[in-house]
Amino acid sequence: MPRLTCAEWGSSPLCQLDGAIDARKCAIADDMLRSIPDTSMIPVLMSSGDLIADRRADYAEALLPDDPASAAELYEQALALAPHWTAGWYRLGDIRDKSGLSGAVEAFETALACDPADRLGASLRLDMLRDRSMADAMPPAFVEALFDQYAPKFEAALVDQLSYCGPQLMAEQIAGPVGSVLDLGCGTGLMGVELRPRCAKLTGWDISAEMLRSCRAKGIYDRLEKRDLNALPAPDQTWDLITAADVFIYLGALEKITGWVAMALRPEGQFVFSVEEHNGPEAYVLQDTCRYAHSAPALQDLLYQAGFDCRMTRAVLRMDRDAPVWGLIVLATKRDGSSPASTDGHYTARLPA
Repeated sequence: MPRLTCAEWGSSPLCQLDGAIDARKCAIADDMLRSIPDTSMIPVLMSSGDLIADRRADYAEALLPDDPASAAELYEQALALAPHWTAGWYRLGDIRDKSGLSGAVEAFETALACDPADRLGASLRLDMLRDRSMADAMPPAFVEALFDQYAPKFEAALVDQLSYCGPQLMAEQIAGPVGSVLDLGCGTGLMGVELRPRCAKLTGWDISAEMLRSCRAKGIYDRLEKRDLNALPAPDQTWDLITAADVFIYLGALEKITGWVAMALRPEGQFVFSVEEHNGPEAYVLQDTCRYAHSAPALQDLLYQAGFDCRMTRAVLRMDRDAPVWGLIVLATKRDGSSPASTDGHYTARLPA
């Protein structure tokens, strides 16, 4: 496709349809982020700050999905005018990746260089283009941005549309009433609803201020705090129960958080969490859904080494594209130091209703 001059662009019908352009920008954001399943609510700064670059990007979108090569070329023109436009580089990588064009890796690498905090998750797309995941967790800025935007529709999307039932499955594993509980990644409080009748004091931590805002409005927790699970200081108190519902799909390597939980639990305290299941030889993998999945044997070994006895139940956590998402509900009990370690590892399967 030949390079458009400013005069040619200015005379194009697209240039004169401001309302259509605004509507298309919303569609661009949705399309751009639907390429990462379950993360389509990430806020995207679609404007490059350069009017001509923005309009060329709009024109590129109008060519999709029929002519991805020409659309990519128009994005290249836009990025020549706005070379530090993170969302533009990300979108160029997305177009190249989905259409089999060369240069997807380079575009995502440039997006990451433009925004080292990686709010769009370019590093995840790079991992998905490799043979195996190189990162052990999702970028905190990416997760925070995702859920800040996702908060108003979170429960409707996850519970009503995807039949998510992780908190209920986890609650079934909790032994008896407990005193103090810490809910990691508490979100809007879905786990808290199950925990509140079972405990005396309930604390929730989450990385997203907007999720915490939604959670606070329910009045379930005694205390809520904004925390990044990738950067927790040494615990200054202990709990009887620590939960993490649908949280470790954003963490690959669990050694650090498991060690932290071991320090933060009282003897014979419970650690109850869910993971999506992975049956390969790796301890964890980054799936094409852009969520981590973990293997049962690796989890059992990790928990044993950290001082826990564990029981795992296989269950359907939710639906995705009309297919069940199988996972593991894990109940890990901290050994008190005098009890012998259990080595048999109880493992059951729960079939979907």
